[in-house]
Amino acid sequence: MLQEKLSSNRQLRLFALGALLGIAAFLLVYGFVPLDVTNDAFCRGGYVEKDIQQHYAGWLFYRQSSLSFPLCVTTAINAPQGISIAYTDSIPLVALLCKPLASLLGGTFQYFGWFTLLCFALQGGFGALLCGLFSQGTLRPVLGILLFVSSPILYERAFRHTSLGAQWMVLAALYLYFRMRREGRYASRGLFMLNVAAIGIHPYFLPMTYGITLALLLQHSAEKRQWKGPCLYLAADLLCTLGLGWLLGFFYGTATSGGQALYGYFSMNLNALWNPAGVNGTLYSHLLPAQNQVNGNYDAFAYLGLGVLVALPIVLILARKRIRTHLARHWALTIVCVLLTVFAISNTVTANGATLFTIPLPGKVIELCSVFRSGGRLFWPVYDLLVLSAFAGLCRLPSSLLAVILLVVVQVWDVSTGIWQRHLDMAAAVQTDAFPSALESNFWEEAVQYRHIESVEGIQDDALHLALYAADHGMTTNDPFAARYDAAELEQERQTVLRELSEGILREDTLYLFAEEGAFLQAVEPVKEQAWCGSVTSEDGSCTWYVIAPGLQNTAMDDLCTVYDASYPLRLADYTDALWNRGVLDSTKKTVCFADSPFARAKLENAEYLCAGGNKYKITQVDDSDPGWLMVTLEIEDATILWGQELTTQ
Repeated sequence: MLQEKLSSNRQLRLFALGALLGIAAFLLVYGFVPLDVTNDAFCRGGYVEKDIQQHYAGWLFYRQSSLSFPLCVTTAINAPQGISIAYTDSIPLVALLCKPLASLLGGTFQYFGWFTLLCFALQGGFGALLCGLFSQGTLRPVLGILLFVSSPILYERAFRHTSLGAQWMVLAALYLYFRMRREGRYASRGLFMLNVAAIGIHPYFLPMTYGITLALLLQHSAEKRQWKGPCLYLAADLLCTLGLGWLLGFFYGTATSGGQALYGYFSMNLNALWNPAGVNGTLYSHLLPAQNQVNGNYDAFAYLGLGVLVALPIVLILARKRIRTHLARHWALTIVCVLLTVFAISNTVTANGATLFTIPLPGKVIELCSVFRSGGRLFWPVYDLLVLSAFAGLCRLPSSLLAVILLVVVQVWDVSTGIWQRHLDMAAAVQTDAFPSALESNFWEEAVQYRHIESVEGIQDDALHLALYAADHGMTTNDPFAARYDAAELEQERQTVLRELSEGILREDTLYLFAEEGAFLQAVEPVKEQAWCGSVTSEDGSCTWYVIAPGLQNTAMDDLCTVYDASYPLRLADYTDALWNRGVLDSTKKTVCFADSPFARAKLENAEYLCAGGNKYKITQVDDSDPGWLMVTLEIEDATILWGQELTTQ
């Protein structure tokens, strides 16, 4: 009894020390500003990548929605059908818990800073417990904590996708696995709750925590010849997980579209363990250079750190017999790790800057695997086990304390360059608008009167700032900025809108946006007298929206707006394939194409010349035999000079 109490006290002490070190690491990198729930500058401006804007926009839409069932669904996104904010990576379980508090406090409320702080604290806490299982006393486990709170994948994920900063879930699952194995038990309440909570944080953690749980159950069942209890435990866990997913809206509608069938693109490169290259050119090593990557290998970032890379071969050489024993003792976990690694590498095997080979898989298999389309992430449990192996192996050497100190010093020194860069990224994010909005025209000030933004085709330019704009002004939107959406429903809604426009019907509370000029020109003629119609650009010209704004036809707009009227210019269609390059036929460079529309036909009818920049080019032929396109042949040496220019006819 006394021994159990001492063990419990040690665990509490280690967990507390680990949590404190995790909090210290967070404050050193993030500072205190993200903990101010009324300061959302870093959420709006974004840092490293724009994804935080998607997460925050999802929360804003959800916060303004009335509580309904399923609990985390808002009809303001993917309107009118609605969608769960799980698909905007807004951490649905946290959003649900914070919604009453945000309503009570009023004003700006963001929880992403506190959630990240909690992740760092739990990363340190469970890292300490895990290290404590493989070392004696307090000093060695505390040193081991530093390996996990300085983990490059922790910073890379937390800065890119807030919810995936919950790396502690993998450490907790591994700790509970090893503890249950030592105690000869399988029915871990901690693992049960961890698996259920994973779906409320981010579903990518499910195959990791469940894989570790399954290894524990298989190992126990095979050794004890008891299958009924583990099977019932697993069934109950799965039922509760699915139940929470149902409550949070994961199965609401058919939100299965949006970048599907991408398995193999975001795969893990074979050089991932020693490639220190993070996004935005950040290097997590003082010594090792960035390695080449292809496709979406960057999302499978898994740099181990120089300390671990040096320690692992030493451990493998000096403790190879013990390692074989451990692999045999934990054969089920070994199988799970092999499967996760194979899935992470995928059927598209890449090494450095080359694709070595691709294993053909049936379309249905690709579609199934694409549920976790960024498959390289599933390597994280193996990653943490490699770091743990380096630590635990050195702890068994004769001069173990010195060896562990050297490991930690080299590791922290090596990865500190990347961590410092992330500190600079956050410092810049809380002071400046890292990704400034392109919604600069006074048109957007006039457009706040609308209640709905209808994306008639395509995803709009600067979609995430557009989503924030809609949320800020209490609008709904169907712009597909979520990670998953119902493509069939969206297309059906868009066809309904296009049919209404062709009949001259406008919804007075709706702002219509087009991503492509050709689609806009095809739809605008029947309603041009009832609305302000034209293009709106950003100041730098990088973003353009083609709009139909009912009721604003007599409103003066600034120079960033071009009204659709008789003087509206022609532009080449942005059409490229094997024969065409940006609307110019490659073989002759004398034929250009325009999207077919009443406007383009009227401009070209009886025209003799196409004009640009004070020059005139004689039209020799207009061909409309290809449905949807008008192909115009000119007397010109190289029509590529016309790309991007405003064209007129004579």
